[in-house]
Amino acid sequence: MNLILTGIAWFFIILVSLLPFRVLYIFSDVVRFFIQRVFGYRKTVIQNNLRRCFPEKSAKEIDTLTTAAYKNLTDVMVEGFKAFTISRRQLVRRHKILNPELLDQLSATSGSFIATPCHYGNWEWGALAPAVQIKDFRFVAFYTPLSNPYLDRRIRRNRSRTGTLLASTRATSRTFDELKATTSVFIMAADQSPSNPDRAIWVDFFGQKTAFLNGPEKHARQHNLPVVFADIRRIKRGFYTLQLSLLEGNPQSAAPKAITQAYANRLEKIIRHDPGNWLWSHKRWKLDKFKPEEC
Repeated sequence: MNLILTGIAWFFIILVSLLPFRVLYIFSDVVRFFIQRVFGYRKTVIQNNLRRCFPEKSAKEIDTLTTAAYKNLTDVMVEGFKAFTISRRQLVRRHKILNPELLDQLSATSGSFIATPCHYGNWEWGALAPAVQIKDFRFVAFYTPLSNPYLDRRIRRNRSRTGTLLASTRATSRTFDELKATTSVFIMAADQSPSNPDRAIWVDFFGQKTAFLNGPEKHARQHNLPVVFADIRRIKRGFYTLQLSLLEGNPQSAAPKAITQAYANRLEKIIRHDPGNWLWSHKRWKLDKFKPEEC
């Protein structure tokens, strides 16, 4: 039965991915209507997160941002489906890297480095696009394997078809040890809430102590790899840019938490500029009750 359901789900995903973009976004609008207006999917989570970050906004403004958050959520979802069949040409056209020359500058001095995107705009295409547009680097993206082995294989095959190497988060340290000597870009997002509060890095984010994943800072320090922020912006529906900027060039000399705080500062600035494009449905502050007295 599970195999049958998986097959049906996969057929649906591919069917949606084959839709022309104009039809794809009509489908996204329909899905948004149902999950927002009919089912109220994580509405409380979304609005609580928005109120925490924008206490100065009125109820009407929060409602407007809520709708924008749902629109972003469903657009990224259907674009994630589209990733299974999107052509390289379309990927380059729709997710353009603005300053790839920064990678050459960094590799000349350090070889490998860490790129830190966030769940803002389309991070799925952001993992696929670099390997298509930049040829002289090995791109390594970390992911958590799915419990369904069939879907897991399909996703790994798709994410690696443009040249990006997918590595399990369960083998992060081994992956760094094996590949750091090559010219590699390790892609590590850090803006989701950590599952383990004891290993989280607590920094200021929207005026409140917030737990961030420790992976980028931990491995940057351990291997002294420069850290680059990957700024993904939605230019218009279905079109994105990715701009790179240096967060820290010498991690081992940086103060504790400094790299993560710099990442949080960049992320907050982006969100304040256009709040609707972040993943507000994530339970970002669920570790509040575990917050240590001294962060």
